[in-house]
Amino acid sequence: MLPDEPRQPTDRAPGPGGASGLSRCYRHPEQETGIGCSRCGRPICPQCMVNASVGFHCPECVSEGGRQVRRATTRFGGQPAGDGALVTKVLIGVNLAVFVLAAYVLKPWLADDLMLVSFDPRYTGFPYGVAEGPEQWYRLLTAVFLHTAPWHIATNMLMLWVMGPALESALGRLRFLTLYLLSGLAGSAFAFLLDGDGMKSLGASGAIFGLLGATLVMYRKVRAPLGPVAALLVFNLIVTFSVPGIDWRAHLGGLVAGTLTAAGLMYAPRANRAAVQGLTVAGVAGLVLLMVLVGTASYGG
Repeated sequence: MLPDEPRQPTDRAPGPGGASGLSRCYRHPEQETGIGCSRCGRPICPQCMVNASVGFHCPECVSEGGRQVRRATTRFGGQPAGDGALVTKVLIGVNLAVFVLAAYVLKPWLADDLMLVSFDPRYTGFPYGVAEGPEQWYRLLTAVFLHTAPWHIATNMLMLWVMGPALESALGRLRFLTLYLLSGLAGSAFAFLLDGDGMKSLGASGAIFGLLGATLVMYRKVRAPLGPVAALLVFNLIVTFSVPGIDWRAHLGGLVAGTLTAAGLMYAPRANRAAVQGLTVAGVAGLVLLMVLVGTASYGG
């Protein structure tokens, strides 16, 4: 008998009066049947029969087989998606919408409310902005989506479109979004930590530098040529330190956070990938929180 051929029921039970000799369905004892599951051999009635390539399976064998099927994942454990650039497109859309509102519609009130601003009591007599404490920490995130100059948002969104789809396809949507947000938050937190006594900052550059670091890690992991992405990173670092008015602290903070996060996500061993990736994200998030707490203690007055 072939493995998937219908089997005779293995646990026969006599019918009413003990004369029929037919087995009874293991799930519906009142039903007599002459068919058994082609996997386990248990008797099954028409209500329980699940069509198989050959014969029938019982519901339990079908369920067990489904659990044994390996779930498809992206290269680094994410959930595959039809559109590998959906999150990238949404992020670009959100940035563009906030730019139009802040630069042309609700100018200057929206920018004032969303910008990364922090002043210690030396300037205002009391802490202002992020230095005030948790009720103003939202600025660390909202500033990542805020631009008021066309050239600023154009360059950042171009970089996001160049690097985002490849990282999103490799990591999956959730991991990619986590990488982007953590990089942006780390850039804001590092800028606040170093210069929170009197600062104004905005833009997605910290998140973009995080994607640059992550792309470098990915190229290293898949053994792709590092030259192009390394040259792009060096060029952006040169611009960062040579053009006045650019917040180099946010750029470096985002770069370090993005590189560390990507390393944990991409080099996590397959056997315990979820645990290592979770610990990586928690560790980088904890580092961001530590920077904010230290900064608040230093500048809060």
